[in-house]
Amino acid sequence: MSKEIIEKAGKIIQTHTGKNAAEGSEPYCVLALIDLEGYPTASAITPAQAEGIEKISMCTGLSSNKAERVRKCNRAGICFSSLEYNITLTGTIEIITDPKVKKEMWYEGLKHHFSGPEDPEYCVLEFKTEKYNLFVDWQEITGKL
Repeated sequence: MSKEIIEKAGKIIQTHTGKNAAEGSEPYCVLALIDLEGYPTASAITPAQAEGIEKISMCTGLSSNKAERVRKCNRAGICFSSLEYNITLTGTIEIITDPKVKKEMWYEGLKHHFSGPEDPEYCVLEFKTEKYNLFVDWQEITGKL
């Protein structure tokens, strides 16, 4: 049963990515990081792509407060929630500036913030899940990857 819940959670996450969002949906999650003074912070961000619950990539600017926070502390949390589910993931996050990855993660909505995937300010945040707490189909499971 837990494998089914993990798979369903991965499918839910896919519908919230910038590349796969359904028309009229709100493709975002909440990203929690530690700020420069050591306090927890949370902000909404659109995931670019996801590989199940294991890896989620988001895009931001190299000089953004998110990137500054990641440079200071690479531990992070991500939450996708609605009335039907709550997907909470905890793990590590890193800044990726590889041109190939930036091009792969690019989606149309980013053109409002960056000139294109070659923009030197544009970077990818890659989150890798270590622990999860999933509430899907009225069932809750927790575990480690």
